[in-house]
Amino acid sequence: MSAFRPKIVAGSAIALAASLLLSSCLGLGGKAPKQLISLVPTSSAQAGPAVTADSKNAIVIMDPESDRSLEMLRVPVRVNAATIAYLTDVAWIEKPSRQFRGVLAETLRTRTQRLVVEDGDFDAVGSTMLTGRLLAMGYDAPTQSVVVRIDMQRHEKGGAIISRRFEAVVPGIQAKAAPVAAALGTAVNDVAGQVAAWVVG
Repeated sequence: MSAFRPKIVAGSAIALAASLLLSSCLGLGGKAPKQLISLVPTSSAQAGPAVTADSKNAIVIMDPESDRSLEMLRVPVRVNAATIAYLTDVAWIEKPSRQFRGVLAETLRTRTQRLVVEDGDFDAVGSTMLTGRLLAMGYDAPTQSVVVRIDMQRHEKGGAIISRRFEAVVPGIQAKAAPVAAALGTAVNDVAGQVAAWVVG
């Protein structure tokens, strides 16, 4: 395995220690990952009769924007404030922002009787529009934790735009594919639950 060596700022002993500790777990090679991460909601709407509802009362979830480190399918590892590496042997099966949107949509479907529409399903103008920017969904090396953080905006038809930041942290995680993947699932579902509670409110 070819280890990725992050650029070190002169005099930064913390960054050097972090890079040495993680050198066997991080990489940027073209080798195919051994695992793909697919985020699964912890609760799902039950199968049954079709839901019929007025789209004007729907909750429409737009595809969140995301930090540039989350625009690719590699799982980011923050080594320090200025350095990002990527976890080896694992990748996202789909862009993190789109996977988060799917988990959030399914979580909302289990908590409300309203129609929940994901951006791209069809052209719908609902009474509640959700947009956001995904800021973090990866591993934080200094704290050995998985972090998911997103800024969400809620626009009620005819009302003001309300913004709020949501975050979940799962501590005590090794920088390895399996534990990081499991912790990401936990953190994403935690944040989705927070957002759903805010929307249903």
